Amino acid sequence: MKNSPTKILIVDDEPDIVEILKYNLNNEGYDVKSANNGLKAIEKAKKFIPDIILLDVMMPEMDGIEACIEIKKINSLSNTRIIFLSARGEDFTQIAAFDAGADDYITKPVKPKILIKKISSISKRINDNDLSHVVDLGEIKIDKESYLVSINKEDILLPRKEFELLYLIASKPGKVFSRDEIMTKVWGTQVIVGDRTIDVHVRKLREKIGEKYIKTIKGVGYKFKLNVKKK
Repeated sequence: MKNSPTKILIVDDEPDIVEILKYNLNNEGYDVKSANNGLKAIEKAKKFIPDIILLDVMMPEMDGIEACIEIKKINSLSNTRIIFLSARGEDFTQIAAFDAGADDYITKPVKPKILIKKISSISKRINDNDLSHVVDLGEIKIDKESYLVSINKEDILLPRKEFELLYLIASKPGKVFSRDEIMTKVWGTQVIVGDRTIDVHVRKLREKIGEKYIKTIKGVGYKFKLNVKKK
């Protein structure tokens, strides 16, 4: 972990869940605060600037999906990871969460030890300093230091997981990345991600950068179709 502890904001309207999560995360040395609805979460996040937000879906005043959308609009929170913790396991709810900008979605009941492993994995990636190079694809440039994508000199802001997925496959054009490799390198070994999650992220990337760059290799995974120069 970094010198200062990873900051985590728990957002849930069930006090018992908040108390259990706080207890376990504090014991691991994390700096933890909480809010009980989406509106309070936004206000607290602006001041606290958490590294990770654990966000429930169903809450009074403002639900988690709305809160996630609003949080993603705040520049100071652009590097904050959002993990949904929810009893709702339907596909459409999970897809809505990822469309809103979620980094992960975990269904309740949550096992504290598993959650801590996931957070530890995310914390390591937060503190990964190997982010300083640019992939130059001609009309597309991907700057991993600033998390910016430029297409024909027009900047495009992507949610973190979409950016990391694009950077991964664009860094080696022509290489076919299997779904397992994408899962491991983008979401980490401690996060369970289904094929649908990867497909949703690829679909959204295609909507934003165009259809021609990412090719589906049926039954295997995806590849990027441009030559690349690294700076």
